[in-house]
Amino acid sequence: MKGNARSRARRLAMQAIFEWQMTANDPQSIIAQTHAEQNMKNVDDDYFVALTTNIVNHVTAIDEHITPLLSRELGEVDLVEKAVLRLGVYELAYRPDVPYKVVINEAVELAKTFGAEQGHRFVNGLMDKLAEKIRTVEIEKNRKK
Repeated sequence: MKGNARSRARRLAMQAIFEWQMTANDPQSIIAQTHAEQNMKNVDDDYFVALTTNIVNHVTAIDEHITPLLSRELGEVDLVEKAVLRLGVYELAYRPDVPYKVVINEAVELAKTFGAEQGHRFVNGLMDKLAEKIRTVEIEKNRKK
């Protein structure tokens, strides 16, 4: 159950980050609006709030991981894909308790669900590169198994 609750939290956090990117509204008001409008049953609410709040708080550092890997300006990246990437980078960089394979898989699934037709391929490629950079030790350990 924990996994599904976390997946639901990621989905809502991605939508909250998307809204924040569109409106620049205060993240706390977006969180409150989500609580009012969404069925929060079976959602890891603490994780949803932490993701949404911390991604906004660390967005500059998160974007510094993404930008060097792009072939275009960050501002030209589709807003859904940007929200998914920001979520994935946050988990890779700040949540070592979440295995990198889970982070990548969840990001790709969100991109498939909400993104453009081939957006998940873009997200998958970038997330693989980011994981190699951010989770080097974990990846090396997995290769030796």
